[in-house]
Amino acid sequence: MNIAENKVVVMHYAVSDSEDTLIDSSYDHKPLAIIHGTGYLIPGLESALAGHKAGDKFDVEVAAEQAYGQREDGYVQTVPKSLFEGIEDLDVGTQLRASTDEGEQTVIVIDVAEDEITVDGNHPLAGLDLKFDVEILEVREATEEELEHGHVHVEGGCGHEH
Repeated sequence: MNIAENKVVVMHYAVSDSEDTLIDSSYDHKPLAIIHGTGYLIPGLESALAGHKAGDKFDVEVAAEQAYGQREDGYVQTVPKSLFEGIEDLDVGTQLRASTDEGEQTVIVIDVAEDEITVDGNHPLAGLDLKFDVEILEVREATEEELEHGHVHVEGGCGHEH
Protein backbone atom coordinates (compact mmCIF):
# COMPACT_ATOMS: atom_id res chain seq x y z
CA MET A 1 0.00 0.00 0.00
CA ASN A 2 1.36 3.40 -0.97
CA ILE A 3 1.35 6.44 1.29
CA ALA A 4 -1.55 8.73 0.46
CA GLU A 5 -3.93 11.04 2.29
CA ASN A 6 -5.53 9.52 5.42
CA LYS A 7 -3.17 6.52 5.52
CA VAL A 8 -1.36 5.73 8.76
CA VAL A 9 2.41 5.90 8.30
CA VAL A 10 4.81 4.40 10.84
CA MET A 11 8.36 5.53 10.18
CA HIS A 12 11.80 6.13 11.55
CA TYR A 13 13.60 9.33 10.70
CA ALA A 14 16.78 11.24 11.40
CA VAL A 15 16.92 14.96 10.67
CA SER A 16 20.10 17.01 10.23
CA ASP A 17 20.88 20.56 9.23
CA SER A 18 22.74 21.47 6.04
CA GLU A 19 26.06 20.95 7.83
CA ASP A 20 25.06 17.36 8.76
CA THR A 21 24.59 18.15 12.45
CA LEU A 22 22.04 15.69 13.82
CA ILE A 23 19.01 17.50 15.24
CA ASP A 24 16.68 14.62 16.08
CA SER A 25 16.22 10.93 15.41
CA SER A 26 13.67 8.23 16.18
CA TYR A 27 15.99 5.32 15.34
CA ASP A 28 16.94 4.73 18.99
CA HIS A 29 13.37 5.21 20.20
CA LYS A 30 9.83 4.43 19.15
CA PRO A 31 9.02 5.15 15.51
CA LEU A 32 6.79 8.07 14.58
CA ALA A 33 3.19 7.23 13.65
CA ILE A 34 1.14 9.85 11.80
CA ILE A 35 -1.92 10.14 9.60
CA HIS A 36 -0.65 11.37 6.26
CA GLY A 37 -2.19 14.60 5.01
CA THR A 38 -3.27 15.99 8.39
CA GLY A 39 -0.51 18.62 8.55
CA TYR A 40 1.35 16.98 11.44
CA LEU A 41 4.61 16.99 9.47
CA ILE A 42 6.35 19.90 7.79
CA PRO A 43 5.05 20.30 4.21
CA GLY A 44 8.29 19.28 2.46
CA LEU A 45 8.59 16.00 4.34
CA GLU A 46 4.90 15.19 4.03
CA SER A 47 4.95 15.63 0.26
CA ALA A 48 8.16 13.56 -0.02
CA LEU A 49 6.44 10.63 1.74
CA ALA A 50 3.59 10.42 -0.80
CA GLY A 51 3.75 7.31 -2.94
CA HIS A 52 6.28 5.45 -0.79
CA LYS A 53 5.47 2.10 0.82
CA ALA A 54 6.57 -0.04 3.77
CA GLY A 55 10.20 -1.05 3.42
CA ASP A 56 11.24 2.09 1.52
CA LYS A 57 14.34 3.91 2.76
CA PHE A 58 15.22 7.29 1.32
CA ASP A 59 16.83 10.67 1.95
CA VAL A 60 15.13 13.96 1.29
CA GLU A 61 16.33 17.55 1.50
CA VAL A 62 13.72 20.09 2.59
CA ALA A 63 14.30 23.80 2.02
CA ALA A 64 13.51 26.14 4.93
CA GLU A 65 10.43 27.45 3.09
CA GLN A 66 8.95 23.93 3.10
CA ALA A 67 10.12 23.23 6.68
CA TYR A 68 9.70 25.85 9.42
CA GLY A 69 9.92 28.90 7.17
CA GLN A 70 12.44 31.70 7.11
CA ARG A 71 13.36 33.58 10.27
CA GLU A 72 11.28 36.71 10.78
CA ASP A 73 13.08 39.63 12.45
CA GLY A 74 9.72 40.98 13.63
CA TYR A 75 9.24 37.89 15.81
CA VAL A 76 12.12 39.04 18.05
CA GLN A 77 10.97 41.62 20.60
CA THR A 78 12.45 43.31 23.63
CA VAL A 79 9.83 44.03 26.28
CA PRO A 80 9.83 45.39 29.83
CA LYS A 81 10.76 42.80 32.45
CA SER A 82 7.71 43.97 34.44
CA LEU A 83 5.46 42.08 31.97
CA PHE A 84 6.84 38.85 33.43
CA GLU A 85 6.07 39.52 37.11
CA GLY A 86 5.37 36.30 38.96
CA ILE A 87 7.30 34.15 36.50
CA GLU A 88 10.33 32.58 38.12
CA ASP A 89 13.48 31.37 36.39
CA LEU A 90 13.47 33.74 33.43
CA ASP A 91 16.73 32.57 31.92
CA VAL A 92 17.99 32.40 28.35
CA GLY A 93 16.32 29.37 26.76
CA THR A 94 13.13 29.53 28.85
CA GLN A 95 10.04 28.86 26.73
CA LEU A 96 6.88 30.84 27.42
CA ARG A 97 3.40 31.10 25.92
CA ALA A 98 2.54 34.61 24.73
CA SER A 99 -0.65 36.18 23.45
CA THR A 100 -0.12 37.78 20.05
CA ASP A 101 -2.33 39.32 17.36
CA GLU A 102 -2.27 35.85 15.74
CA GLY A 103 -3.21 33.95 18.91
CA GLU A 104 -1.16 32.00 21.43
CA GLN A 105 2.47 31.44 20.45
CA THR A 106 5.55 29.91 22.04
CA VAL A 107 8.44 32.33 22.51
CA ILE A 108 11.95 31.63 23.76
CA VAL A 109 13.87 34.00 26.02
CA ILE A 110 17.08 34.92 24.19
CA ASP A 111 18.38 37.75 26.43
CA VAL A 112 17.78 38.92 29.99
CA ALA A 113 18.81 42.44 30.95
CA GLU A 114 18.19 44.35 34.16
CA ASP A 115 14.88 45.89 33.02
CA GLU A 116 14.15 44.11 29.75
CA ILE A 117 13.65 40.64 28.33
CA THR A 118 14.21 39.76 24.67
CA VAL A 119 12.06 36.94 23.30
CA ASP A 120 12.08 35.17 19.93
CA GLY A 121 8.85 33.82 18.46
CA ASN A 122 10.58 32.07 15.54
CA HIS A 123 10.60 28.28 15.57
CA PRO A 124 14.10 27.15 16.64
CA LEU A 125 14.57 25.52 13.20
CA ALA A 126 13.28 28.50 11.19
CA GLY A 127 15.66 29.48 8.41
CA LEU A 128 17.32 26.06 8.24
CA ASP A 129 17.37 23.72 5.27
CA LEU A 130 16.90 20.20 6.62
CA LYS A 131 17.96 16.70 5.54
CA PHE A 132 15.88 13.66 6.45
CA ASP A 133 16.86 9.99 6.43
CA VAL A 134 13.55 8.08 6.39
CA GLU A 135 12.60 4.42 6.74
CA ILE A 136 8.93 3.50 6.21
CA LEU A 137 7.99 0.63 8.54
CA GLU A 138 4.24 0.37 7.96
CA VAL A 139 1.47 1.88 5.85
CA ARG A 140 -2.15 1.06 6.60
CA GLU A 141 -5.65 2.45 6.38
CA ALA A 142 -6.55 4.80 9.22
CA THR A 143 -9.55 3.71 11.25
CA GLU A 144 -12.66 5.88 11.36
CA GLU A 145 -11.90 6.69 14.99
CA GLU A 146 -8.32 7.74 14.17
CA LEU A 147 -9.58 10.02 11.40
CA GLU A 148 -12.21 11.48 13.72
CA HIS A 149 -9.64 12.11 16.47
CA GLY A 150 -6.95 13.30 14.03
CA HIS A 151 -4.18 11.03 15.31
CA VAL A 152 -2.97 7.44 15.31
CA HIS A 153 -4.17 5.16 18.10
CA VAL A 154 -1.90 2.59 19.63
CA GLU A 155 -3.02 -0.74 21.00
CA GLY A 156 -5.38 -0.11 23.90
CA GLY A 157 -6.76 3.20 22.59
CA CYS A 158 -5.38 6.68 22.43
CA GLY A 159 -4.90 7.18 26.14
CA HIS A 160 -6.97 10.30 26.63
CA GLU A 161 -10.53 11.54 26.71
CA HIS A 162 -12.19 13.03 23.63
